[in-house]
Amino acid sequence: MKFSTFLALLLLTLSVSASAKEAQLSAADPVLEERVMKLSKELRCLVCQNETLADSRADLAVDLRGQIREQMQAGKSDKEIIAYLTQRYGKFILYNPPIDPTTYLLWFGPFVLLLAGLAVLFRYLKRRRELIIDQPLSADDRLRAETLLKVQPEKESA
Repeated sequence: MKFSTFLALLLLTLSVSASAKEAQLSAADPVLEERVMKLSKELRCLVCQNETLADSRADLAVDLRGQIREQMQAGKSDKEIIAYLTQRYGKFILYNPPIDPTTYLLWFGPFVLLLAGLAVLFRYLKRRRELIIDQPLSADDRLRAETLLKVQPEKESA
């Protein structure tokens, strides 16, 4: 039991020191940190692919924010930093990828699928409508329907 308590305290200490390290980096220059976070919101975390670099808590995201911070301190512009990261990790790192021939399917694919689905639906409905033959009931069919309708309420009340 003492070992598990020691292990829990050790893990707690390590997590607090890791978050304290990140807090120290962000407290150094608030203007720089605001710029880092603004640029980090335009980039995708390579580990948690549905999060921006600013929102991710993954170690790689922390490292990438550190690289961005270092490059900003070295005087590089946001475009230069994005170009460097795109060259190194590919266009996948961009949270909102640009519209170019390699991303046409990404941007326009859902609309093409929607239009194709609507075309199939309208074609199906048109064929189905053509199969319906509108014929009035014969006298025998009408009489049988009326007797069925009269008989059913009696069964329900019984």
